[in-house]
Amino acid sequence: MEKQVKRESNDYVIRVLNSVSEIDGCDWNALLSLQLAPTPFMRHEYLVALERSGSATPETGWTPCFMVLERNGVMVGACALYLKTHSYGEYVFDHAWANAYAQHGLDYYPKAVVAVPFTPVPGARLLARSAQDRAVLAKALIQWGTAEKLSSVHLLFTSDEDRQACDAAGMMLRHTVQFHWTNTTPAYLDFESFLASLAYDKRKKIRQERRKVADAGVSFRWSLGADISQRDWDFFYRCYERTYLEHGNAPYLSRGFFEIMACTMPENWLLFIAERQEQPIASSLIAVNTEGEKVAYGRYWGALERVDCLHFEACYYQPLAWCIAHGYQRFEGGAQGEHKMARALLPVKTCSAHWLAHPSFANAVERFLAREDQGIGEYLDELVKRSPLKAVANNA
Repeated sequence: MEKQVKRESNDYVIRVLNSVSEIDGCDWNALLSLQLAPTPFMRHEYLVALERSGSATPETGWTPCFMVLERNGVMVGACALYLKTHSYGEYVFDHAWANAYAQHGLDYYPKAVVAVPFTPVPGARLLARSAQDRAVLAKALIQWGTAEKLSSVHLLFTSDEDRQACDAAGMMLRHTVQFHWTNTTPAYLDFESFLASLAYDKRKKIRQERRKVADAGVSFRWSLGADISQRDWDFFYRCYERTYLEHGNAPYLSRGFFEIMACTMPENWLLFIAERQEQPIASSLIAVNTEGEKVAYGRYWGALERVDCLHFEACYYQPLAWCIAHGYQRFEGGAQGEHKMARALLPVKTCSAHWLAHPSFANAVERFLAREDQGIGEYLDELVKRSPLKAVANNA
């Protein structure tokens, strides 16, 4: 059901919908393909699966409010918009802002986020046919947030094009750090040539870690796309669920979500299974981009047995070896994790954009972000000095 229709003087029509299923999938994916930074997580099928599996719904604190921008009856812009009653599953932390609101007797929730639930992967968030359409969409989000009397609107892990539109619309920008591996030019020939690019101590440590896993009798196999069997999907989910339960939380994604993925987006999934004595003991699931730039994304992992260094092998060394063998240009390791630098995942600045309705709180947050951004810059400078790569490493 359509929530709102607003007609602009420049012939734009803005609609806010209760579900991504109300948007034609071909139209959405065609718009996504025009962006400079598309990812599989913004595909219509992925977002539909989050809703239909019960993973991102009002019951879990994610109420879909997808915004569509039309001109002359044609969709020229869209974004995955959600009303949130909490700040979990976002990976850009604003708990301190929510606490400050509460201390002053104000409601921070509900708030609005433009994001892919549970997915800290940078990419296009404001899907648009042109820079002008993107600018209109960014302004429409603020207008809608004001009309709905929301505390705030947040765009998480944005592209450069999104950042420019949000900045021009008056949103505040916030930066965080992730760790990504990048193939060289010319590309690495194999995993050994990759190791040769590292400083001696890092190269030695990786070889030691891999030897521990091999000496424990663990071997790996991988399956891509439709070759991932139902049995392997079931085993993966056991591992994934156990990882969350060991930390005292239920998993964000239901088994039904991965069942839908296996049917609607099988080509985007790469599964590694660790085995010992022909029995599976651990798994890691990687997403792969099949359109445009060849990028792989570290997503989920879990183990039923504890083996020293198995996590590093399953989540980094096996995927990196696969990326090298298959000509992939980048492997993104997900949110946080300075330890990833020792595996040659280097720091990358990511960006989010924020609008707060309350003027005093907006001013306070703006001052906070200025201080935080200076700290992020200093942190990145320090990380660059600690690069594991031979050419710039301190001990090369």
